[in-house]
This record gives sequence, C-alpha cells and structure tokens, in this order.
Amino acid sequence: MITRKRILVCLAIFSFSQVSAQQVRLQGGLNLANVSVTDDGRVDDAKTLTSFHAGIVADFPLAGIFSIQPGLFFTGKGTESESGDAASPTYFRAESNPYYVELPVNFVFKLPLGSGTRLFAGAGPYLAVGVAGKNKVEGKYLGVAFSSEQDIEFSDDDPTTLDYEEGAGFGIMKRFDYGLNGTAGIEGKSMTFSVNYGLGLAKLQSGSNSSENNKNKHRVWSFSIGFKL
Repeated sequence: MITRKRILVCLAIFSFSQVSAQQVRLQGGLNLANVSVTDDGRVDDAKTLTSFHAGIVADFPLAGIFSIQPGLFFTGKGTESESGDAASPTYFRAESNPYYVELPVNFVFKLPLGSGTRLFAGAGPYLAVGVAGKNKVEGKYLGVAFSSEQDIEFSDDDPTTLDYEEGAGFGIMKRFDYGLNGTAGIEGKSMTFSVNYGLGLAKLQSGSNSSENNKNKHRVWSFSIGFKL
C-alpha cells in the first residue's frame, strides 16, 4: 500500500543518515533499460529505452579488500517499441518508463592499483518499489496522427502477503521489483566510474507468477559516475 511504500523509503533514508560522510558517495548516470521477451530471459535490443539513475552509495569495509555497499536510488526502467517509419502513412511508437526507488546491496572485492586507485567488482540483490512513470503512445494510421500519455498504474501490493497481490488487474504493473546486481569499475580518491547490470526476477504484470518463466522482467545496464563526500 502507499503508506507502506513511504515507510520503506523513510527507513532507508534514515539508515543512510547514520553513515559518516567519508563512507558515502553521490552517484548517478545513464540507464539503458529493456524488458526480457523470451523464456530464457533474452531481450530485443531494438527496444532499449534510455533513462537515468541518481542516488547515494555507502561503503562499509569488511576485511582487507572486501566491502559491502548498500545504495538508495531513484532509477528509471522500462522499454520501447516501434513499428514502421515516421515518414510513412502508418507508424507506431510506444514507450513505458516506470520509475522506482531502489535499494541494492552489493558485496564488493577491491584490487589496489596504487596512488589511492582501486579496481572493484561485486554483486548482490536489490529491492525496488514503483513510485511513478508514464506510458506513451504516438503514431499515424493512414496518415492520421494520434498520441496518448498516461500515468503508470501500480498495484497496491502488500509485501507481507507473499501468496497474494492486492490491486492486481489487467494493465496494472506490479509495484515491487526485485532481482540481482552485478557491478564493476574503478575507484579513485574522490571519484568512481562504474558499470552495473540489473537482472530483474519479478514479472512486470500484476497477478503473474514470477517463477513461471523469464518473460517481461526488467533488464538494465547502468553507467555511473560517483563523487565521494
């Protein structure tokens, strides 16, 4: 429910407020988002949607070259599709761009290169809650133009009821997304550059069984730059 969504976000923000500034970096960048279209999880590259992400990452050293890095992001996902040519009498383009508040937790290995520079790589789970987004359609049919834009409607799912999704229905998107992350990059004294891949495990359609197959799940490449506080 909306109230629970706000509670989850507030708890995440509170937890980050307890971290010292030396352990936190601001991070943002480009997303190349898509949605799987086959049972084995593959995507159609032509349907890649450009979006963005922005947020903060904390870095907690564990032992030696290992760290745990929880994050809190506002991030865009989704997909687009196109049929025909924009100059032809019949043309169609659709875009779905949901936005999430996402909490990834990556376990990271760091390799020192000298002069305060390190290569890093890691992986971990993520949990996300849908908060906004748009579905857009535009095109022409026999030369007559049309277009529409609607807010994405999310289900009012209660995450504590694991066997039931409240508010499910046709055309409604699941509010909660979850999956796995992979990340790699280079870290300097004040900046980081990284590449991340998000492998969604939850189906987008409300009321659907996420474990049934891999169709219609988020796939996101992210390219980030971070600034240490």
